[in-house]
Amino acid sequence: MTTDSAQSSPSAPEGQPPLRYRRIVAKAGTGLLTGGSDRLDLEVMASLVGQIARLYRQGAEVLLVTSGAVAAGRQIIASTGIAKQKDAPSRQVLAAIGQGRLMNAYEQLFAWSGIPVAQALLTRRDIADRLGYLNIRNSLLALLALGVAPIINENDVVAVDELEGESFGDNDTLSAMVANIVDADALVLLSDVAGLYTADPHTHPGATLIPHVDRIDASVENLASGALSERSRGGMRTKVEAARLATASGTCAFVCDGREPNALERLARGESLGTMFSVTASKLESRERWMLGVCAPNAGIVVDAGAERALRQQNRSLLPPGVRGVRGEFRRGEVVPIVNEAGERLAAGIANYGSDEVRRLAGKRSDRVQAELGYTYGEEVVHRNNMVVV
Repeated sequence: MTTDSAQSSPSAPEGQPPLRYRRIVAKAGTGLLTGGSDRLDLEVMASLVGQIARLYRQGAEVLLVTSGAVAAGRQIIASTGIAKQKDAPSRQVLAAIGQGRLMNAYEQLFAWSGIPVAQALLTRRDIADRLGYLNIRNSLLALLALGVAPIINENDVVAVDELEGESFGDNDTLSAMVANIVDADALVLLSDVAGLYTADPHTHPGATLIPHVDRIDASVENLASGALSERSRGGMRTKVEAARLATASGTCAFVCDGREPNALERLARGESLGTMFSVTASKLESRERWMLGVCAPNAGIVVDAGAERALRQQNRSLLPPGVRGVRGEFRRGEVVPIVNEAGERLAAGIANYGSDEVRRLAGKRSDRVQAELGYTYGEEVVHRNNMVVV
């Protein structure tokens, strides 16, 4: 999905091909951000931020999923005993200490390019929660629309599973979930390895890079050993799993060496770099399948002819003036069918308000939501970004 601002974006610099991917989730791993050391490598971070800034100036949208909080915390209190500990409680303490420094570094680096940043600390529980998913999606898309760069990290202080390597896996899976949430065009896993090889290149000098994977099957899984480095919590196994999740949702995925000059920019223009994993379903197929599969069976929002035209012909959000009634009961964040007055299904979408609230808003002016309810989750009953027209 491409925003209106991206569609009217500036052209590529002279001599450069146009961008192939305009909404990108880029994940920077610990091994890359530390340069193999025990501390953040500001030169590497500056290079990454510079690439993102240049892509922003060309109308792209980049969400950065970053590791590095634990490494930053270890750098701050390097002389203490806890800095050398590898257990989960110690890593939680280090993450709490280092997250501020990590974010401060990004804030200063992006400020040189005039790009504001926003921090989002997420856990798997946040994304799995029905309302959490909706709030995260709406917030991230709003940040992109404002030209703000979202800086996303696992909330290490509370997410014990990730710290033990049993869940997100050094943010690889988190980045794939974020790509799914925002309908990204590409997921780029920037690491300190060049991609997926025919064998472990550390132990097999003759191993060769695999430039393209059409489908992740057992043979591909066997190539991903999942070995962990001393500093990074992820491995090739978690990257392949992240690629599987992204490609099944209509987002192509790349694993490449982030130390390659301008790697992110080059991939955004379609240059072959690292290993590319092809999509296995289109965004529309994936999203439509999910929405129709979880759609509330005995509920719905009834709309008038004007709203029907706005949805079908103009790709607009559903606003209160177009609502004629509500069938059944549903809660905020549920996927509900949108039907015309003849009962024909027009769309399915994530409701910004529950059924009782929609009944109160039906036919009202959009700017009366706050006055009617005493609070607001936005003027839209169902936002176009959270809707599939059938």
